[in-house]
Amino acid sequence: MRKYPRPSKPDSSVAVIDIGSNSVRLVVYEALERSLVSIFNEKALCGLGREVQSTGLLATDAINKALTALRRFRALCRVMKVGRVYAIATAACRDATNGPDFIAKAERICHVPVEILSGPREAYLAAQGVVSSVYKPNGIVGDLGGGSLELTDVRGHRIGRGITLPLGSLALQDASKKSLKRADRIVKSALAGAIPLKAGEGRTFYAIGGTWRALARIHIIQSGYPLRVMHGYSVPAAEALDFVRRLRRLAASQMLADIEAVAEARQPLLTYAALVLEHIIRIAKPKTILFSTYGVREGLLYSMLPAAERSRDGLICAAQALNGLLSRSAHHAEELIEWTDRLFRTAKLHETEDERRLRHAACLLSDIGWRMHPDYRSEQTLNLIMHGNFGNIDHQGRAFVALSVYYRYAGFNEVNGPSPVICELVTSPMDERARILGAAFRVAHLISAAQPGVLSATRFKRSGRKLTLVFEHRLVDLVADRVGGRLKQLARLVGRSGSIVLR
Repeated sequence: MRKYPRPSKPDSSVAVIDIGSNSVRLVVYEALERSLVSIFNEKALCGLGREVQSTGLLATDAINKALTALRRFRALCRVMKVGRVYAIATAACRDATNGPDFIAKAERICHVPVEILSGPREAYLAAQGVVSSVYKPNGIVGDLGGGSLELTDVRGHRIGRGITLPLGSLALQDASKKSLKRADRIVKSALAGAIPLKAGEGRTFYAIGGTWRALARIHIIQSGYPLRVMHGYSVPAAEALDFVRRLRRLAASQMLADIEAVAEARQPLLTYAALVLEHIIRIAKPKTILFSTYGVREGLLYSMLPAAERSRDGLICAAQALNGLLSRSAHHAEELIEWTDRLFRTAKLHETEDERRLRHAACLLSDIGWRMHPDYRSEQTLNLIMHGNFGNIDHQGRAFVALSVYYRYAGFNEVNGPSPVICELVTSPMDERARILGAAFRVAHLISAAQPGVLSATRFKRSGRKLTLVFEHRLVDLVADRVGGRLKQLARLVGRSGSIVLR
């Protein structure tokens, strides 16, 4: 029986001020914990790294924009009563001759030290961001900023030695003097000796950075993909290669200005980001490109957690947090995990380790819709789970968990079926398992009214093709025809007949 430690009470809020080569950003998180929850996120596109490659300096107008943004961010931290503020700076500030002077001014405004990340340190923190947000990562992490590209090999919690290259979108635009042919030669030369890419064949390439996310956003829209959640969005590498080639042709035809899904200030950089990704795919030969919204900032905070916290499952932590906030009884959901464990063992329903953790997450989220209007609980909870701001789950897993809770509320009436676009994300066997789990939730919540201490007084028995739910005698008054009907429905879904017995 799997036991998950309960989350500790959140500490004070924490913020990261990220002084990047293209944007300066403030992200405030509810607390420093395993499953980070951002409560405020704002960026200013300042372009600090716009001229560093050609002049060696941060541009004066960019400095003024950045300092103005930092004054606002410091004021926001004061208004929000943020407990701890961390500030970091990346490639432009470490490479520019006037970087130290700018950082000194930034520190006076922010009232905290600004850590100028070295290239290897930036690569390590980006990789930590992926480790914190992707279940069992295995591949190459690439963090493309305005000033640099960091590449790191990641296998589970093991992080290889990262490298940094001056291939950020702004840096590449500057160094090539806006010539795509020259930029192509620069990228090809720089990546030729990139050691991490040599181990990328057949694995996943984890793409981090705002401009690469902009590429993903365009791909989502153009492909008609049903889910607009960026984190965990994956594209087969061959398809991604065709896409970035097509994007470069659009740039050559000066048609990128028509792309409304991307901020105007970022549009000129799309071509350079596409160019870098194209060469990475050619050299590394990955199987899949996966886009991550977790990077250096999240990696910084993740690295500050105790080892025991870092080892916890981020998905389960996020589900526990939502369970504690929205369910009638947090403890009941934990009993539901054990109850469905017993059901799956008794009915001999095979699960992989990943399928089991998804089931456990669904148990924790099975009662989060109780405050909603009964007519809309199913679709509202489905939307909440599908679009929830948490990691450690891919889009297919999201759909499975969401459908499991959807069926708990909606039942199996074909008229009230889930949206076909959500069902497209899962395989038929996954949908079948979601139906079984939803049916189990319908039995469990009807028996217990989502209150603890009831499910533990019932157990499952299997005899041939018959599945029996045995109640302790003290629960005799909870047995009703409706409970029996739902149990029979559950039993049919697992290929058996069902009945209730009092012990």
